Amino acid sequence: MPVPVPELGTYNYVPETKEQLDWAELVTVDLAAFNTPEGKKQQADILIAAVREKGFFYVKNFGISQERVDRQFALGKRFYELPLEEKLKYVPRGLDEGQFNGYVPAGRRVIDQENNIRDQIEIFNIPKFNGDFDHSHHPAVVAEKLEEVEEFARSLHSEVLDPLYVLLAIALELPEDYFTNIHKYEVKSEDHLRYMRYSKYPPEINAKLSNWSYGHTDLGSFTLLFRQPVAGLQIRYPSTNEWKWVKPQDATLTVNACDALQFLTAGYVKSTVHRVTVPPKDQQHVDRLGLLYFSRPHNDVKLDTIKSPLLEREGYTENEFESGGNPVPTMEEWTFAKQKWQRSKARVSGYETATILPGFNEKVYA
Repeated sequence: MPVPVPELGTYNYVPETKEQLDWAELVTVDLAAFNTPEGKKQQADILIAAVREKGFFYVKNFGISQERVDRQFALGKRFYELPLEEKLKYVPRGLDEGQFNGYVPAGRRVIDQENNIRDQIEIFNIPKFNGDFDHSHHPAVVAEKLEEVEEFARSLHSEVLDPLYVLLAIALELPEDYFTNIHKYEVKSEDHLRYMRYSKYPPEINAKLSNWSYGHTDLGSFTLLFRQPVAGLQIRYPSTNEWKWVKPQDATLTVNACDALQFLTAGYVKSTVHRVTVPPKDQQHVDRLGLLYFSRPHNDVKLDTIKSPLLEREGYTENEFESGGNPVPTMEEWTFAKQKWQRSKARVSGYETATILPGFNEKVYA
């Protein structure tokens, strides 16, 4: 007989740190103002300034209740409580070749070469529910709640991402549906919902570490990060190269712009470098559970510079591929090229740059 799956119950967040950290100054996009032309224009101005200057911002009033968010955190917690041998059944075939949907175990990256310390990061990715991906092979704790997971993922599109893409189009003087038309849920793309756990290290290991993950950029359009109070996320200010902590804000999402938008706008939008560093001492005794959603253009979208009146006036007309006379990749080609590089190279440290595709060298940041 099948083993009954218990209800999710409540999810209890740990207290925020009491340490005084050097927090990033980030603006907030308010989607409550989205329903009027004046409100749209105002929020579009806020958004474009954010993705130009720092690449990160907060979003509030996005129409998804905290109860629904808490249930997703509880589901992620339940998944990570499974025995390792059970989780390993869901490692994707071709993980080293760039496949990423399913379970990615910890320990694949050396984050401190001198002391041979490996990461303790676990990932579980759930792709779109649009018919392009197989959802028949999930652990029972997820399979039992799959309709709820689908509803949550779809609501992120309609309630958060679509409005943000409309605001971005307005800011770039494009038709309002420009970006929503290349980010439709029904069309194949490598979007995914992610439950992510950074397991705690003992104090003597934390004392040797600089960070829990290296600085990197995300490869899609927007990444949505739900509030969780274990401080660790830091962003690298593009103008000064300073690292700043990102403060968890009540009733908000943290959003960052990613590689695809940087390519599509020839660098006008910044794909900001970020990392997870060692948490403050009053939070180092707990695991850090993350709930994220990665939004990406359709697989067949070519990542050449869009024809925007604003970009053309400002002189942003060629991205890295175009300026070097190299083939411009599709989103699918970029996704799997970068994922393959991350899977193969990220197991060891010590390298500085790597050519992912002709015309683009990925940098590695401490």
